[in-house]
Amino acid sequence: MADNTYDAIVVGSGISGGWAAKEFSEKGLKVLMLERGKHIEHVTDYTTATKEVWEFPHRGRPTQDMIKQHPVLKRDYPLSEETYGMWVNDMESPYVETKRFDWYRAYHTGGRSLHWGRQSYRWNKWDFEANAKEGVGVDWPIRYDELAPWYSYVEKFAGIQGSKQNLEVLPDGEFLPAMEMNIVEKDIAGKIDQHYAGKRHMFIGRSANITEPKPDVGRTNCQYRNRCWRGCPFGGYFSTQSATLPAARKTGNMTLENNKIVTKLIYDKNTKKAIGVETLDALTNKTYEYKAKVIFLCASTFNSTWILMNSATDIWPDGLGSASGELGHNVMDHHFRVGASAKVEGFEDKYIFGRRPTGIYIPRFRNIYDDKRDYIRGFGYQGGANRERGLDVAEFTIGAELKDAMVEAGAWSMGITAFGEILPDHSNKITLDKNKKDKWGLPVLNFDVEIKENEKKMRVDMMNDAAEMLSAAGLKNVSTYDSGYAFGMGIHEMGTARMGRDPKTSVLNGNNQVWDATNVFVTDGACMASASCVNPSLTYMALTARAVDFAVREMKKGNI
Repeated sequence: MADNTYDAIVVGSGISGGWAAKEFSEKGLKVLMLERGKHIEHVTDYTTATKEVWEFPHRGRPTQDMIKQHPVLKRDYPLSEETYGMWVNDMESPYVETKRFDWYRAYHTGGRSLHWGRQSYRWNKWDFEANAKEGVGVDWPIRYDELAPWYSYVEKFAGIQGSKQNLEVLPDGEFLPAMEMNIVEKDIAGKIDQHYAGKRHMFIGRSANITEPKPDVGRTNCQYRNRCWRGCPFGGYFSTQSATLPAARKTGNMTLENNKIVTKLIYDKNTKKAIGVETLDALTNKTYEYKAKVIFLCASTFNSTWILMNSATDIWPDGLGSASGELGHNVMDHHFRVGASAKVEGFEDKYIFGRRPTGIYIPRFRNIYDDKRDYIRGFGYQGGANRERGLDVAEFTIGAELKDAMVEAGAWSMGITAFGEILPDHSNKITLDKNKKDKWGLPVLNFDVEIKENEKKMRVDMMNDAAEMLSAAGLKNVSTYDSGYAFGMGIHEMGTARMGRDPKTSVLNGNNQVWDATNVFVTDGACMASASCVNPSLTYMALTARAVDFAVREMKKGNI
């Protein structure tokens, strides 16, 4: 629009931002989506999607130059030839670590919706009640029953494959036909169920991979390539590019602006609302302003909070939404990298076909019903069984014998990794560090976070319970591991602008509105008041769709 004025502005184009743009557009509002990074077009810009491993110069592994240029990204799997250029340049966008935090960011259209693990689980009723019952953090201002219809709404559109299990701890959803566990996983699942008398369960992991085609929206069912993190040219998994962005574009109501870094909200003291945003063009360094009646911050957990911290500082020195003293606090993630593996005897005549893009899931069983531990909350497991390839005969090291040996399958093995809940804690925080600047001269974030005693106690069970279950299933050579966890490794960052019932103790109300500016909404991970132990993205989708519905109704009433 010529005057840069819209009905709604959505900051960020990842999972939450894509949903906000889709919902506003389909409800007839003129929407501006602002993305700070480059554009990646569906299909045509997935440059490595069809490459085989041997087509990468170093078989996908990072080069020494890549390692040097990416001091944070090199810490884990994101630094790879397969996705190189699709993660943030650490040198251009640094941050300060008072205590270690592994922050993996994707600044481009779609954000991490192109890279996510796609595991999609509903929270259960206890997840929304636990803070109040245990005196941790603040009470969630909503309950499961309020969010359940929104879970159904986003599941139907996104496309979630999974099996119904009728468990309180992991509510069923609107599922497409489930992918299958392999024969070894089925055998182990049956033995776990039998040994624990139906109190522990193992089934296929629920994921946002469609198992039936959606031709009406241009999506082909999953091809079992398991190259999702490169971008899927078939639209087989849910991403902004494959799902929400096409829906928003179809309405003709959405405008996408790339390379626009939102530096602050423009706050009106008289109306006590934000009237727009100020942006910095990432390519030209020019400043632009955009106006709107309602603004949704979906820039990813810490970037949304960064924007709040940098806004209205003439009124609140620590930023818009800081009146409670909680802005930037209560950083959460999921701690993991602990579990067990074992060898599986038998099944030598069985093979795996295709590359299934999900594994098994074992839902939480600690601290529910009559189980009580010396810590609170719990954990679930992800993993799977695979048949190894390699040499069983050491002498086959060269020539025809080597080639023959390499095409023979080896033994089966099973591994499970636990993902545990991290409690909200005021001392786990981010702050603006104005002494260090990024490439564009903007202040960066300082991370001061660490896991506490509750998580450390939980990790003991996370490891030992894994070994116990594999042993109970009759597996051999069971070995445990704890590879060590650094905050952020789960890439499930949450908190820093939490929802609550009281403006004195929270940043947002029960509709995701900033208490101090009710036409500003935050619906990404920043809004979370606790973390549960299941992957959070499905909850972001549901909260975003719910918040847009509320915002539009309030706009029609003249309240926004």
